[in-house]
Amino acid sequence: MKKRKILTIVLSIVCVIILFMVVINVIPPKYSIDNNPFISTNGTMLCAHRGGAIQNPENTMKAYKSAVEDYQADILETDLWMTKDNHLVLNHDGKLNRTTDIALFEGDSYDENKDYHIGDYTLEELKKFNFGYQFELNGERPYKDLTTLDNPNRNQIIKNNDLAITEFRDFLDYFYQNNKDMLFIVEIKNPGQKGMEAADIMADLLINVYPEYQNRVVIGTFNDEIEAYLKDNYPTLLRGASTKVATSFIITQLLGVNIFDNASVACLQLPMKQSGLDLTWDTYISRAHRRNIAVQYWTINEEADMRNLINKGVDAIMSDDIALLRNVLDDMNK
Repeated sequence: MKKRKILTIVLSIVCVIILFMVVINVIPPKYSIDNNPFISTNGTMLCAHRGGAIQNPENTMKAYKSAVEDYQADILETDLWMTKDNHLVLNHDGKLNRTTDIALFEGDSYDENKDYHIGDYTLEELKKFNFGYQFELNGERPYKDLTTLDNPNRNQIIKNNDLAITEFRDFLDYFYQNNKDMLFIVEIKNPGQKGMEAADIMADLLINVYPEYQNRVVIGTFNDEIEAYLKDNYPTLLRGASTKVATSFIITQLLGVNIFDNASVACLQLPMKQSGLDLTWDTYISRAHRRNIAVQYWTINEEADMRNLINKGVDAIMSDDIALLRNVLDDMNK
């Protein structure tokens, strides 16, 4: 009799747990945001990662113009750093070593083991560097000999070829004048106070200068403190999930308790795998969509991966090889 009573209690608890799980997965979750332009309504969108770093010098206006004009990019992705004199500029790793001709300027004093940071230079000082100098295409460096160090028109030549450092304001302004329907993914790279100052500059531009872009730019960061700063101070701006927010989302989906995830982000930007965990499960995508959160994957440069993600119905693929992605999208759309 006692064993039967215990069994009854256990079964009752199990039934309650099952019922609870069914109910919380049936109840429609609250939308993260009401209107989300990053949710695709016409197939997977092409996102030019760094402007398409395989086809053109990354994070340059040459790359971004080409991404739109030659490859019909739907979204442009870039990274942002603060200069020494507090200008917000486009650059990925915040260093000049990998992409520019800084070694020529430094001459014998150049140290290949030293990092030459964007933040150590003013905007005017950065304008002298050729950001296409080390770019390679088909084994050649097409912009290596664009101009000489002593050319009095050096800065203008670099700018005319769209290979100069690009200020975020100028980046937005060009597409604001030429393509108001463009979507953007931008990432604040600076941590701490500098990252917050970057957020302030960005917010001022989107709210006061280019208001039509306020709901077409999603701001991402790997720094949880910057994500929290944006959420607290600029709640009308669209945000991508920080590492902490994305991790919380994944865990709640794995446990089947996604109704308790309270992220207020527009986009979930994920790699295909992280720490051995497959992040491309259909449930991640469908449950994100239930909350009106767009799902975007980075950085996808292999055709098989592109086709797999397109078949899963992801909202956007971020790729360096936008020529390949354009061909795959056009082929699958047929």
